[in-house]
Amino acid sequence: MTIAFDNSWVRDLPGTFLSVQPAPAPAPRLLVFNRTLAGSLGLDPDALEAMAAEVFSGNRLPEGADPVAQAYAGHQFGGFSPQLGDGRALLMGEVIAPDGRRFDIHLKGSGRTPFARGGDGKAAVGPMLREYLMGEAMAALGIPTTRALAVVATGASVLRETELPGAVLARVAASHIRVGSFQFFAARGDHAQVKRLADYTIARHDPDLLGADNPYLALFDAVIARQARLIAQWMGVGFIHGVMNTDNMALSGETIDYGPCAFMEGYAPGTVFSSIDHGGRYAYANQPLILGWNLARLAEALLPLFDTDQDRAVDKANAALEGIAARYRAEWVAVMRAKLGLAGAEDGDGALADGLLAAMEGQGADWTLTFRRLADAVGGDATGIAPLFGNPSRLLDWLPRWQARLAPDAEARIRAANPAVIPRNHKVEEALNAATAGDMDPFHALLAAVTRPYDAAEPYMLPAPQGFGPHVTFCGT
Repeated sequence: MTIAFDNSWVRDLPGTFLSVQPAPAPAPRLLVFNRTLAGSLGLDPDALEAMAAEVFSGNRLPEGADPVAQAYAGHQFGGFSPQLGDGRALLMGEVIAPDGRRFDIHLKGSGRTPFARGGDGKAAVGPMLREYLMGEAMAALGIPTTRALAVVATGASVLRETELPGAVLARVAASHIRVGSFQFFAARGDHAQVKRLADYTIARHDPDLLGADNPYLALFDAVIARQARLIAQWMGVGFIHGVMNTDNMALSGETIDYGPCAFMEGYAPGTVFSSIDHGGRYAYANQPLILGWNLARLAEALLPLFDTDQDRAVDKANAALEGIAARYRAEWVAVMRAKLGLAGAEDGDGALADGLLAAMEGQGADWTLTFRRLADAVGGDATGIAPLFGNPSRLLDWLPRWQARLAPDAEARIRAANPAVIPRNHKVEEALNAATAGDMDPFHALLAAVTRPYDAAEPYMLPAPQGFGPHVTFCGT
């Protein structure tokens, strides 16, 4: 089988990558393959699955593949690194799906590149399966995300805290254009390359902007809109990315890089899971603030394109940045209206949603179960939801105000907008530990549950048992 690659990044953007060959895998073995995704890309699932272990380990590159490591910079936990780049990943090429959309096929864990910064360029089975699982869960929730075609065990070991089985992930993305992609060239004063990258981004993601009076400012506005909507969706399901560095913000508006991510269980705005986020920079409640901070860094990189006069360029950037908070709030209120089953839209809906969060805070109320069980409280019966709260008095005060705003079909709306199943941390750890030890059954069972998130699946709906935690996640590098 051949994959019809069309390598526009390599063709159109010389100087933004280094050509690198993937490291050979001694004994590749397919762990999981995404037949549905393969079909949506216009690939033959049967033929591709038969060769997936060799192809996605990097041992056998299909004709037309042109593997490159992309250059980018990034602010990591607030500190700027002028050169990051794909240290353990390669863009194999791009495919054009039957609907005309272009997608990258990208190998992660495929070996050291010149951007590796001393790392081994490899990945372990557990983190790669985590990325596969989380991407599929987010896709099933309707949240824009990169996804995975496959995870292949390499047959080699990688050394982290202990010796672990190695793996490569084949990731599919609308593109890998990051805020850090622009920062890389802006930091070097290479404004011509920034412009070429911006032109490429517009042609790939926003071709309707080609005729705009100021296409670069219009691109920035489109990115703001996509990212405001994305972060509001994250917040709606209690998702914590864990490492919202500028190199992990994609201009396509997709969630990218599922390293130390997790879903919040008991509502606490300061929740952090990442082992390296010691100050809580990327805590749950801080994600909307980091949205604005990251976009300000993008504006800095694009500034010369906004206007030839620097003062006017700064004014235009600031005008766009000043609107981010209101745009995010509008997106978040829209998410909450759906989750609460409200009728229409009223000015007080944001305050109503805030009221529920205030009632939940400090009570240990499970985020997912609280919203799901609101469906049972539509008619006034709070016996299902009240036990989720240590002290439900504030909830009980709030319920009548909420009930006065409900749509006639509120119960059905609430169940349609609020998942019964998320990738709960104890189940994820259970599945990944088993897979690392060679048993994929718990992973496949969990994957089946999280890809049907609105269907009740009792073992996967319940919070972690007593004694589990505190839960800590790791980057896997």
